[in-house]
Amino acid sequence: MKLLRTILLSLFILPLAVGCGTVGKDFDSSKITKIQNNLTTQLQVLDWFGVPYKEGTENRYTMWTYQVDTWQAIGEGQSKGLVILFDEKNIVKAHRYESN
Repeated sequence: MKLLRTILLSLFILPLAVGCGTVGKDFDSSKITKIQNNLTTQLQVLDWFGVPYKEGTENRYTMWTYQVDTWQAIGEGQSKGLVILFDEKNIVKAHRYESN
């Protein structure tokens, strides 16, 4: 009987545990207002947000992405992302923040 109860409990909890997840790395979105195009440096961004989740290039400019996406079996997941484009002098050329 005890074994049956343990098995049934495991079968109930397992789908809930598997149905949750996170991709990316969380970041402090309250600091986004500090970013100023053509003024903020790459070192300042690194200090405020840490190492980006993704790095790449767009039209030969360095692009950093900070992103976190969470989902769960019950309820709505959450997502937020910050993309920053730096010019050739490592100054913020443009940035975009999105969240739900």
